[in-house]
Amino acid sequence: MEFEPVIGLEVHVQMSTNTKCFCSCKIEFGAEPNTNVCPVCLGMPGSLPVLNKKALEYAIKASLALNCEVHELSVFARKNYFYPDLPKGYQISQYDKPLATNGYIDIKINDKTERIRIHRLHMEEDAGKTIHKGGYSYVDLNRAGTPLMEIVSEPDIRSAVGARLYLEKLRNIMRYIGVSDADMEKGQLRCDVNISLRPKGEERFGTKVEIKNINSFRFVQRAIEYEIERQARILRKGGEIVQETRLFDEKTGKTFTMRTKEEAHDYRYFPDPDLIPVRITKAYIEEIKKTLPELPDQKSARYVNELKLTEYDAEVLVADKDRALFFEKAVENYPKNPKSIANWIINELLGKLNEEGLDITESPVKPGHISELVQLIDKGEISSKIGKEVFEEVFKTGKSPKTIVEEKGLKQVSDEGEIRKIVEEVLNNHPAEVEKYKAGNQKLIGFFVGQVMKATKGKANPKLVNQILQELLN
Repeated sequence: MEFEPVIGLEVHVQMSTNTKCFCSCKIEFGAEPNTNVCPVCLGMPGSLPVLNKKALEYAIKASLALNCEVHELSVFARKNYFYPDLPKGYQISQYDKPLATNGYIDIKINDKTERIRIHRLHMEEDAGKTIHKGGYSYVDLNRAGTPLMEIVSEPDIRSAVGARLYLEKLRNIMRYIGVSDADMEKGQLRCDVNISLRPKGEERFGTKVEIKNINSFRFVQRAIEYEIERQARILRKGGEIVQETRLFDEKTGKTFTMRTKEEAHDYRYFPDPDLIPVRITKAYIEEIKKTLPELPDQKSARYVNELKLTEYDAEVLVADKDRALFFEKAVENYPKNPKSIANWIINELLGKLNEEGLDITESPVKPGHISELVQLIDKGEISSKIGKEVFEEVFKTGKSPKTIVEEKGLKQVSDEGEIRKIVEEVLNNHPAEVEKYKAGNQKLIGFFVGQVMKATKGKANPKLVNQILQELLN
């Protein structure tokens, strides 16, 4: 029997505000434990929370970027549960009246666009952090009260690859609009996966299993792939899936039981009496909407329509905000050939950065270097082949392409008389090959070009070499 996976994601995104959601304690990754705390985030009796306006603004901005309907009325609620790193004994969240609902993200799988609907986006505060070490458990409350957005998708995802692409797109949007760095390694983006299987063609959902706290896109894909196999194996043997929460082991690539979950938790939600309902005007929503930058899909469409890039090139460039910014700065310096600039960034620079384990923000090759290099090739001052040599030197030294060309004497030979003389010499030295060419072996033109380039150490203008060869041979 063939099964279809039904996948939904719950994603927590930490907002990059300077202070916490309901107090003025600063947010600082890696600070000494329990140093960025106050009576409010420690849950001291009598302390009162006050909503961070910047957090609200960021959450509205994210909702709009995710095509959600932002509600003019939303309510903060208390989500009651006990855990050592939750000092109040409840988490301030939103329940039946969230900030925003009914959004979507479009992803592309195998050249086909799939729409993943977003059920809701609501605001909440983060809990602290429990650290288990040497037989003891320690609680660090620096993170308690950090503003979060919980973004819950509908169960519209049908593959492990689709889940990874959705997450990558979500992170990219958050970074584009500047509301979060969404760095999974720092816990700024955390993902829980809900997955069930059903016979292909059936509408009814199967029994859901939750996989918690997966900390990389690759691991999300691997965890889902394993879980699909595990559940399918059980169902094919006539067994039943147990509703439970599982964890993913990165070393083995397998999921394992954390706890069984017969029923949903009763969190006893009720409106927080210390926080008044959030009322937002349409004018305020419109004001925030105007601050939205060009989003990845819009940017990609512009690159294709206005700059004449291929869809693939556009998608590679917009997949990272800093990469798109790098490309646009290079095009700003030399707007005549965006296609060639894109090629150098995608085919040469990204490969080299990946090899060296560097991010594009750490690149020794700057946007001005790429535009200068493309300009030198377009003007015929160097060939594309020499361009690669120059690029390698720019990467090593950080010097400008012009400086390297001058220092190493790499300027292309475009003197027709000089090239003609070298071409004639090559033809005179290879009479047998000339005869074969004239007898119909047209592929030998590549051999002659190679000999001329060898004689000029790659500096001859290839266009001119071809032109003179054609003239003399034909």
